[in-house]
Amino acid sequence: MEFADPFGWHAIDAARLRYIQERLGQFESMTWNEILVQGRKQNHSIPVSRLCKMAQDRLAVILSGNIDIDELVSLRFTGKERVWGIRDQTVMSLLWLDPDHTVCPALLKNT
Repeated sequence: MEFADPFGWHAIDAARLRYIQERLGQFESMTWNEILVQGRKQNHSIPVSRLCKMAQDRLAVILSGNIDIDELVSLRFTGKERVWGIRDQTVMSLLWLDPDHTVCPALLKNT
C-alpha cells in the first residue's frame, strides 16, 4: 500500500477506511472468477500501458525494475472510486486508492 501522493491511502479518514475494509472483506468471500469475469463491468485487469503516465511512472519507481508487471487489478467501490492492486495468483496486494478514477480514466464512447 502506498501512503504518498498522488494515489496514496494517507488522505482518507477513519470512517472511509472502515468502509473500504468492509468492502474488501466482501471481495474476500468471492472467487477471482466472480470478481473479474462475472463482475467485469466493475472490476478489471488493466494493462499497465493503459494507465495514465503519472501512474506508469509511479509504478516503475515502486517496482524499481525488480518485478515485471503487465497489468494491475482495478476494483470499483463507487461511481468513481477504485482500489488498485497487483494480483499474484490468488492474492491481491493493495497498491493505490483512486478516489477520482484518475489512474486509468474511462474513455467515453462516441466522443
